[in-house]
Amino acid sequence: MGGKYQQPLLSGEKREGGYNHGFSSAEIRTLASVSEVVFPSLSPNSNFEGKENQPSSSKAVQAFLEASASESPIPDEAAEMLSKRTFIESLTLVRVVLLLLSTRLGTLLLCGSLCLGDKWPYINYFSCMPLEKREKVLQSWFKHRLFTLIRIAFIYLKVACLFIFFSRVGEDGDNPAWEAIGYHVDNVENLSQVTKERPLHKGMIETIHEKDSGLPQSLTQKGLQVTEDTKQNVYKIKCDAVIVGSGCGGGVAAAMLASSGLKVVVVEKGSYFAPTDYSPFEGPSMDQLYESGGILPSVDGQMLLLAGSTVGGGSAVNWSACIKTPKSILQEWAEDCQIPLFGSPEYLSAMDIVCERIGVTEDCKEEGFQNQVLRKGCENLGLEVEKVPRNSSESHYCGSCGFGCRRGDKKGTGRTWLVDAVNNDAVILTGCKAERFILETNKIGRTRKMKCFGVIAKTSNKNITKKLHIEAKVTISACGALLTPLLMYSSGLKNQNIGRNLHLHPVLMAWGYFPDSDSEFKGKSHEGGIITSLHKVVATDNKVQAIIETPSIGPAQYTAFCPWESGLDMKRRMLKFSRTAHMITIIRDQGSGKVYAGGRVTYKFDALDRQNIQAGLRQSLRILVAAGAVEVGTHRSDGQRIRCKGISNEELEEFLDSVSSVGGPMFSGENWVVHTSAHQMGSCRMGITEKEGAVDENGESWEAEGLFVCDASVLPSAIGVNPMITVQSTAYCLSKRITKSLTQK
Repeated sequence: MGGKYQQPLLSGEKREGGYNHGFSSAEIRTLASVSEVVFPSLSPNSNFEGKENQPSSSKAVQAFLEASASESPIPDEAAEMLSKRTFIESLTLVRVVLLLLSTRLGTLLLCGSLCLGDKWPYINYFSCMPLEKREKVLQSWFKHRLFTLIRIAFIYLKVACLFIFFSRVGEDGDNPAWEAIGYHVDNVENLSQVTKERPLHKGMIETIHEKDSGLPQSLTQKGLQVTEDTKQNVYKIKCDAVIVGSGCGGGVAAAMLASSGLKVVVVEKGSYFAPTDYSPFEGPSMDQLYESGGILPSVDGQMLLLAGSTVGGGSAVNWSACIKTPKSILQEWAEDCQIPLFGSPEYLSAMDIVCERIGVTEDCKEEGFQNQVLRKGCENLGLEVEKVPRNSSESHYCGSCGFGCRRGDKKGTGRTWLVDAVNNDAVILTGCKAERFILETNKIGRTRKMKCFGVIAKTSNKNITKKLHIEAKVTISACGALLTPLLMYSSGLKNQNIGRNLHLHPVLMAWGYFPDSDSEFKGKSHEGGIITSLHKVVATDNKVQAIIETPSIGPAQYTAFCPWESGLDMKRRMLKFSRTAHMITIIRDQGSGKVYAGGRVTYKFDALDRQNIQAGLRQSLRILVAAGAVEVGTHRSDGQRIRCKGISNEELEEFLDSVSSVGGPMFSGENWVVHTSAHQMGSCRMGITEKEGAVDENGESWEAEGLFVCDASVLPSAIGVNPMITVQSTAYCLSKRITKSLTQK
């Protein structure tokens, strides 16, 4: 049981008032009929193999089988989620499909002869078709290239209805499906021992709680100079440095500048949550802690992007892995990209300083289920497996750090660098989104055409009608590789590298099922440290092709990645959820993408990327088989899998030969897959000239004096490992240089 949870934004409590999705009753009726196909009510006598400890006769499993995603209020909640989180063109596509299926002619057009009945008027609405015929229709949409756009719409509907079904909670903090699938939320046993301290409180202004009348006083109390300009309808705020973003880059920059005596203002569009504020609930946590609620696809749907959007940014929700920048990458950046910083003792020292400040430990006292599987499989194959350093204690056993660390053990910027910053009188404004930089034509004779004087920001609080005009000697963009380019665009900057060269570390997953009767591996897939072991996939030339780690996946997220073959198959998969181990293959991508105005992202794989991710995926499957999985597979749309009992080496290799990195949902082939990315970098990269990069080796914009970038977007290329240490070390060096230049003036 989850228990009653108090933080309003993360409580998961039922909605008050009506819905704002704008869907018609006919659209909702059709959406409900689609949801019923995706996750239907089934007979409790259905046979679900592999669930020895919970036979289908148990009350929880019976209720699970009989439940359907068409039950109210799931369709309305799914519509609300879609209207809030999808781009307008995607939402339009979904609604057009629902509208067509709400008519007889549209149903005939999309469903063909399957919608025909025996009685006048002979053509059924989609919602009136028998369940088994509706299922055949959806299966055909998934496979045939003629239905590519319909396929995209269906994916959105499938993700929305299943995410709502598995993430919603009642007043008791529980979901009836969780017991059946063996899932429980992460309840901190000794919550009383978790500090109730809000370490950033003294420097924090949470604009969601402010009003026009009181905000100037709150700002003044924090030591800021504030004047009201009624003509421009703004509050003018003066400081030495303004930083947009509070994650791995912004947090470090804030600490470094504030410690030198500069008055620093950090602008953060997300909210502030201390350890005791974090929720164990997947739905509200994804909604509040991630960009676009964790549902941010590329334009063609082949990539699903995860990025933090809260105080602490990615460091608040990442999986704690602390891997230093590989030597080969530093050499490439220093020599090929001609950026001396990365070949200097200064950078090596910065990595050590960063690791010490965020409390990196090298060992893990107890590994969780998935990491046990990874380690055992590698050992059985004679493969090398490495321990992964983490910014937490060695005894940290938390599988829900992707929703914020409720134990306060993980040391993100909200517990380290930002604490240093507010202890030196830095001010953090939450619920405040930067709109554009304040740029003016520079003096004649200066190297850069423009000069930056700060940033214009707007709060999300409707009670604050005035914008914030924050004037500063230096302005730093640290809002990540997806958002920094948007701020550059909106400010009128034109450098050709802005938004380009976006690297994503594309990920595909393999899975293996280990029944509860397999007592060698203790625990469940959602328990224990998320990443504590790592295997490198090495080619014959000794070059690393990929790394294999384990992910954090809640049941609602799992349904987003999981292929849909039928309602029966989806329920079977979910009943095995808690003992299904996942391996993620991460590559250092040579291909790249672009961030466009409006936040849309495109991405193109390089041929070598496909080969490397295929090699990693195949190796993951070998590891799972070697660890003793009874069944293994991928998330390819056709549900690619194989049972392992009695399988010969020849049969396994034949299966592995069929495993590849295919295209996304827009791919013209019958089979497709959705890749994921939790690491975005390079979209405002450093370069020795303005043709090579958006910023110079000091992180300063080639176009605007006094405007710097200190986040993952400055990295010259992908790095191939979890980037937290690289981003923080780079930000440390850049902000140190910025501080030196300011204090010397």
